[in-house]
Amino acid sequence: MVTKFVAPDTAGTAPGSVAPDRITQFVETLKDQGIAYVRFEMPDLHGVSRSKVVPIDKVEGYTRKGLNFYGGTLALDTASMVVSGAGLHEERKYRDHMIIPDLDTVTPVPWLDRTAKVICDPQWSPDDPLTVAPRYVLKSLLDKAAEMGFDVMMGHEFEFYLLHGETREPLFGGLHIFNNIRNQYVPELDQLLDYLRGSGVDVITSNCEYAPSQFEINFGPGVGLRGADKAFTFKNAVKEIAHRMGYLATFMSKPFADRAGCCCHFHISLLDRSTGKNICVDQDDPDGLSPTFRSFIQGILTHAPAMFPMIGPTPNCYRRLKPHTFAPSNISWGIEDRSAMVRVKATRDEDTHLEMRAASGLSNPYLTAAATLAAGLLGIQHQYELQPPVDGPSEDNPDLLKFPQTLEAALDGLAADTEMLSLLGEDFVRLLTTVKRFELARFHDHITEWERQEYMEIY
Repeated sequence: MVTKFVAPDTAGTAPGSVAPDRITQFVETLKDQGIAYVRFEMPDLHGVSRSKVVPIDKVEGYTRKGLNFYGGTLALDTASMVVSGAGLHEERKYRDHMIIPDLDTVTPVPWLDRTAKVICDPQWSPDDPLTVAPRYVLKSLLDKAAEMGFDVMMGHEFEFYLLHGETREPLFGGLHIFNNIRNQYVPELDQLLDYLRGSGVDVITSNCEYAPSQFEINFGPGVGLRGADKAFTFKNAVKEIAHRMGYLATFMSKPFADRAGCCCHFHISLLDRSTGKNICVDQDDPDGLSPTFRSFIQGILTHAPAMFPMIGPTPNCYRRLKPHTFAPSNISWGIEDRSAMVRVKATRDEDTHLEMRAASGLSNPYLTAAATLAAGLLGIQHQYELQPPVDGPSEDNPDLLKFPQTLEAALDGLAADTEMLSLLGEDFVRLLTTVKRFELARFHDHITEWERQEYMEIY
């Protein structure tokens, strides 16, 4: 099993333009470490990995020229149906695009023999990248933050259910958060942790969560794109490893009506690019928060309605966001308020940051980061004044604006926010909106078992 790669230094080179000698070094390093296959992976609109497996003797050629992929892959819905009008299918004559590996993202795939993976970016040509790709959208916002003088530290915290592969039912019952036996209920959980660590995910804690057969595995943050890349690797690895072990791992927001939902708590702070210092902290402030950080928080609150199609991208996501369920339900902030949308970790030191708690466990990690960063940067640009927190748990305050109650309402909220549209990119928003409205049409056409049970006999 390969445990470490020494990737070539590609700093300062544009995507798809790595120097030839570095590509040669990249391939030779893989060969020296016994790698026989490399998986070229592209994050899709939903945060799912779309990939092709390449034998090591073909890797150099595809790294130089790109690997062909169906050009409409980013405009497939959650059932992989072709979504007309999304801009990438008939509009491009159903052509291919090329995916270009980011050599800094190569990691082992320790549950497979002699295999590594690398994250790729799509382009029509070297001068025509697919700017609608979620990873590109986040890159552009990180560049915007850099122009404003900031690097971005981020970390994603996910909950998921581990279920029987055939029945899709929990492994155990009861509510036993942190229960020692449930933490390592089956030996495959220990193997899962080993595999994650071997794939470059720096696991820091693992435990069972509130609901039966629900788990949380946390890993360290990262600066910039690497933070989101790690979250992408984590989610897809958990799904794949669980499948190979005979289980189903699901990050679905609300798989069971009477049990806890699955979240993504997104942690973010801003660093001064020139010093590396955390700019969120101010020792002279009563709460230890800098003026810049206060404006950043208010940006998230002000533009929250527009964030929801990215942090809650399916109709099921809105079943989770209810009061008194350890999930937020209104646009709010507070210091250590677990019921608020924005929970501020005001530690008065370099660890000061915020935790945006409204994202679903199934959200695309690149888009969760992009939505939060875009809203926060707008707050800094406009020097928003942070609204005061409320007394008591935020979820109990009837005066606070509620979240959108449906994905339809969330899409309307995004369409109405011209500043968020501009920062995220109109082509990306068109793609996202077209695909999500297509999914919603299929959702509303579906006849549920509840409807049959409720109405068939009585009427």
